[in-house]
Amino acid sequence: MKELETKLKVRRGGDPARGFSMIEMCVVLAIGLVLASLATLQIRPAMLQIHANNARDLVQSTLRRARETAISDRRNVQVEFLVNPAANPPGNYVRLTRLGGGFGANTVIVMLPLPGDVIFTTFNGEPDTPDAYGNNAPIYFGGVANGPAAGMVYQSDGTFSSTLGIPINGTVFMGITNQPTTARAVTILGSTGRVRSYHISGTATWFDY
Repeated sequence: MKELETKLKVRRGGDPARGFSMIEMCVVLAIGLVLASLATLQIRPAMLQIHANNARDLVQSTLRRARETAISDRRNVQVEFLVNPAANPPGNYVRLTRLGGGFGANTVIVMLPLPGDVIFTTFNGEPDTPDAYGNNAPIYFGGVANGPAAGMVYQSDGTFSSTLGIPINGTVFMGITNQPTTARAVTILGSTGRVRSYHISGTATWFDY
């Protein structure tokens, strides 16, 4: 009887309970690693685009919030784009402050960091946006890098201006270092406070969202 069972096992290719050999396990592991690497190569570019889009959305929505708050509260709201401020962790932030204007203390409304590895930046060869407010610096308002020294505010009538009350146009450029396809831009039209956002195709053409 045992002899018959042995012959059947041989005909069937051996003992079915013996499991995988070490070579078979290594082959399966190698295939799995190759597939995982390919998946990572495909996912990373998509994740960079997601981070860039999230940063653009954050800047755009924060500016719109500043305008709405200025109108509803009848107070000027200061807008600041901060690079590596004294914050934990250091990074690139958008900060809104409601100014007291003689009716109380200034109040910080929000201070939000750009998500992921996104920073305020421009890339070599990157053109100006269709609004043509200038691109001489990542933060460029009223023809001045980083905006007027005295600061920038949304006024209670919805306009965006220097603290002297002069409407100013400008652009905030952002992206991920060494990744030109992640370039994003948000512009403000001073006379109305209108906010628009753009993404770039390669390093040549901006497209409105």
